Amino acid sequence: MSVDILAIETSCDETACAVVRDGREVLSNVIYTQIDMHTEFGGVVPELASRAHIDKINYVVQKALNDAGKTLDEVDAVAVTYGPGLVGALLVGVAEAKAMAWAAGKPLIGVHHIEGHISANYIEHPELTPPYLGLIVSGGHTHLVVVKDWSKYRILGRTVDDAAGEAFDKVARAIGLGYPGGPKIDREAKNGDAMAVHFPIAHVNGSEYDFSFSGIKSAVLNYLNHAQMAGDSVNRADLAASFQKAVVDVLVEHTVRAAKDLKIDRIGMAGGVASNSALRAAMEDACSREGFELFIPSPIFCTDNAAMIGVAAYHEYMAGVRSGWDLNAVPNLKLEER
Repeated sequence: MSVDILAIETSCDETACAVVRDGREVLSNVIYTQIDMHTEFGGVVPELASRAHIDKINYVVQKALNDAGKTLDEVDAVAVTYGPGLVGALLVGVAEAKAMAWAAGKPLIGVHHIEGHISANYIEHPELTPPYLGLIVSGGHTHLVVVKDWSKYRILGRTVDDAAGEAFDKVARAIGLGYPGGPKIDREAKNGDAMAVHFPIAHVNGSEYDFSFSGIKSAVLNYLNHAQMAGDSVNRADLAASFQKAVVDVLVEHTVRAAKDLKIDRIGMAGGVASNSALRAAMEDACSREGFELFIPSPIFCTDNAAMIGVAAYHEYMAGVRSGWDLNAVPNLKLEER
């Protein structure tokens, strides 16, 4: 018998709901994005994000059920992202999920946002099963993990400061591209020379798989300040391409080295930054050279969405995991090894 899970995601600036069957088949996937609202302010404003979630959550949930041809009584469980993320935004989704599960007498499953990103690859790649190496790169997270089994991970490395997506946003703002930084730098870089400016790749002492992106961000800011003081013009496309190359190089280098060291020949990449065209191309080239098999979700499943939460929740459901009615938002929730 199939298992249908209603999943909710409100960790940042997307109000999303999906119905997922058996952890693979997406029956519906509704996303209301707040990008236009936050662009005016150059980044996500937490209070505005929370209010927008409140305004849209009921509509998005009902549309997801309608698109799937389901009623709440016909789903087997209700899942929700409970962390990490913006606390106010998370609370909206958690409160909605708890109310619906309680009213319908359905099991409640809290899902880790990063675990959702890891699970996104299962939607379009049914042949992908653990174990494999996972690289998660998004606006708030950069993790390199061994996916040992369903919902079981060994953390190899993570960022010690800025996440990759956060660095994209800050650099985009500094060079006048605005928000959201990732897609805008990706587009601008296509017109630039990635070898025009050399930016250093940071290595974390004593932890060969950890990441650090604040140094690259600071190098860009120093370059801009020096140019301004000297009265030199700045080629924005060259700067965007050079910065992007520095970030992509370190992501690919760490991932390939880990795969070689651990003798893992399958790599799954996910998260919003995984939709970056330069990163996708560089990782594909590296994996082709090394003989690794690479899995990347379509862009719609890279950015925040509820389908990935439904996939992650399915494996928790099958393992007998259930959340209590005291489930709460945990904005700094860590991905734990298990």
